Amino acid sequence: MARCRIFSIDSDLVPVIEDGLYTKNFSTARISVSVVKFVAARGAALKARSHSHGEEASLQIVGGCSVFQPDDHPEAEFRMDAGDALLIPAGTAHYGNNRFGAEGVSMRLNVVSPPRAEFVAPGAKPFYPLADPPSEAK
Repeated sequence: MARCRIFSIDSDLVPVIEDGLYTKNFSTARISVSVVKFVAARGAALKARSHSHGEEASLQIVGGCSVFQPDDHPEAEFRMDAGDALLIPAGTAHYGNNRFGAEGVSMRLNVVSPPRAEFVAPGAKPFYPLADPPSEAK
């Protein structure tokens, strides 16, 4: 029988880029959950590539993020601040740019259904769709 699972948002994060990007991912048969934490030291220079997947609910926890839809609404900026949530329709190409507050962090929780393929494999490496990943993230 399935069990509930509790996890801490800001602990046990795995580095994708030291001093720049940390994450952890969980998946079930129906959803994937990802915590993404950018740290300004090296994370301010990291850019996300446009990508799409299942329907996503994103909650900005610390700092901010602007999300863009380059294919459907290239002029629109969906600006999230701490405490804001954003729903992204399935199959919608999107990417985000982070904003860092006084703590030098931009962190959010993303829930995607169906689960992201990158997160399903047991023991999968930490993943984030970077536009130009440094060699240590490849």
